[in-house]
Amino acid sequence: MAACETCGNDYHMAFEVHAQGVVHTFDCFECAIQKMAPICEHCGCRIIGHGVEAGQHWFCCAHCAREEGATALVDHVEAPA
Repeated sequence: MAACETCGNDYHMAFEVHAQGVVHTFDCFECAIQKMAPICEHCGCRIIGHGVEAGQHWFCCAHCAREEGATALVDHVEAPA
């Protein structure tokens, strides 16, 4: 069994997330999100979807980015060919 790095629960169905050269162990998606998902710099919610980037700042949506004064947003999702 493996212990969740967020809550410490030792669970037989724990899973690993490999990200940026680091291996993380969690017992549920809730703990994985709590540990890994960035936080919107305007409203404070966890960014679970794509989010948007403005400079070095991350927001959950274009509305939050505009509320913080962002005028140039980057969406890293590529359009299908």
